[in-house]
Amino acid sequence: MADSEKMDSILVINPVDDIEKLKALASKPRVEILALLKKQILNINEIAEKLNLPQSTVATHISILESAGLIETNSVKARKGTQKVCYPSFKELLIKFPDEQSEKEDYVEIEMPLGIFTDCHVSAPCGLCSSEKIIGQLDVQSSFLSPDRMKAGLLWCNSGFVEYKFPNNTMYDERELTKLEVSAELSSEAPGTNSDWPSDITVWINGVEIGTWLCPGDFGDKRGKYTPEWWKLEGSQYGLLKHFCVSKEGSFVDDEKLSDITLSDLNLEQHHSVKVRLGVKENAEHLGGMNIFGKGFGNYDQGVVLRAYY
Repeated sequence: MADSEKMDSILVINPVDDIEKLKALASKPRVEILALLKKQILNINEIAEKLNLPQSTVATHISILESAGLIETNSVKARKGTQKVCYPSFKELLIKFPDEQSEKEDYVEIEMPLGIFTDCHVSAPCGLCSSEKIIGQLDVQSSFLSPDRMKAGLLWCNSGFVEYKFPNNTMYDERELTKLEVSAELSSEAPGTNSDWPSDITVWINGVEIGTWLCPGDFGDKRGKYTPEWWKLEGSQYGLLKHFCVSKEGSFVDDEKLSDITLSDLNLEQHHSVKVRLGVKENAEHLGGMNIFGKGFGNYDQGVVLRAYY
């Protein structure tokens, strides 16, 4: 299932840092494929037919575009076996050379390892694992209290939450805060995997509910880029990298507005920490569970990231 929020967004390509994306675009057939997919979701056979190219050639181009993060694919049932459908990762691509002033000077970023949560309450099926092994026992809530959780690269639950406590650097920065952003790689938690398994994943900051994102599914059609070989293919392989932002205009997931909660509602000046909670409510309309991917799992090799923009 396509990630509609991401497909509606714009990717700004930095030609200095994103050379692999530029290489992927340096091909007329691949540009033509992107133009086709912008109009409609197609499988490889349909793309080959429209461009009058051999199926094997199109498959190679698709692999390059997918590795560069410019398209995504899913394997779905067909009349005979399965077929790979393709769709663009972004609505528009914009190439922009970096300014003389480093973009990193415009924000302060803190990445929290997945297992260093300060509070949690989860329901089975649930569990954690590092890049090497399962942590504790599956479907046992007390495993989330194990000291080994610090090594976690993947955690999952049917409902409940995990909460992370970040230092509130905004209290000591004289610049005006314009946006607070939380990013994490997320998916639903289905029995086995199922790309059509919606789940309402909610985000709270300092106890304030900023909104709920409807996750489309639990993805297992292919191994995640960083997912270790020992992790069974029947398990969750990767998620979608989502950016939850709170600004003066409201709260958003990527470019889609979630609520009218603004920075002033978070009362940041009254807290020495920023508490970020990710979870699925027990009474959620779509109770589809949650996977959070961290270092050593999924497609992005990151923990839970908090950015303060100035």
